[in-house]
Amino acid sequence: MAQAPDALQNSDEIHVLVVDDEVRVRRMLTEYLEDQNIRVSGAANGAEMWACLELSRVDVVLLDLVLPGEDGLTLAGELRRRADVGIIMLTGRGDVVDRVVGLEVGADDYLTKPFHLREVLARIKSVVRRARAAGAAGAKEPEVATGHVLRFEGWTVHVDQHRLVGEDGREVPLTTGEFNLLVAFAEHPNRVLDRDTLMDLAKGRQWEALDRSVDSQVARLRKKIEPDPGKPTLIRSVRGVGYLFAADVRRG
Repeated sequence: MAQAPDALQNSDEIHVLVVDDEVRVRRMLTEYLEDQNIRVSGAANGAEMWACLELSRVDVVLLDLVLPGEDGLTLAGELRRRADVGIIMLTGRGDVVDRVVGLEVGADDYLTKPFHLREVLARIKSVVRRARAAGAAGAKEPEVATGHVLRFEGWTVHVDQHRLVGEDGREVPLTTGEFNLLVAFAEHPNRVLDRDTLMDLAKGRQWEALDRSVDSQVARLRKKIEPDPGKPTLIRSVRGVGYLFAADVRRG
């Protein structure tokens, strides 16, 4: 594992952590990214990844799907819950399911091996740019501070606590993808939103335009919040366009 660098001195500097058990891949990415003035640390597994994250701030984790011990999907889910960091999955698999699952557990993007190094750089910069823009917007909007709550149809969404609570006080567990999608809907009620817009609103993640990834999340979300998921009244389909969240939403 490369020695973890000290805390960043330049707020514009990007620090990337490459988590891959292949030394060749770590070395290739490190050499290229450092030539682009990006700080790079390396880790061969989850334990080394957590050790590096404890020592230094990281902007983006390039996380291989197949790792010894905990796999990349498991680590991505833990990362999303425990750290404020961009996540780009690296996978040699061609199965779309793996990509969609990676996005659902909280990854911001993914790259399929073999990848072009210039594309890696572009994806990293895109993730960092969106994260910093979201942080700047959040600093200007006090309404999204701690305690941000959305209420509709007996449901209460505690945005900052990542919790959905029913009228009876029962908490309904949601995946990161489901929760982000619900917040996107509740923040934009009674408006028709196409799939690309929904993917962008759901924490600004730049997913591949796989309509089924949105549709599958909508289907699961309906099962958790609709009185009759087979005849949805909250999340309505708009043929040929996308979805409309038909609810009066109150803040606070």
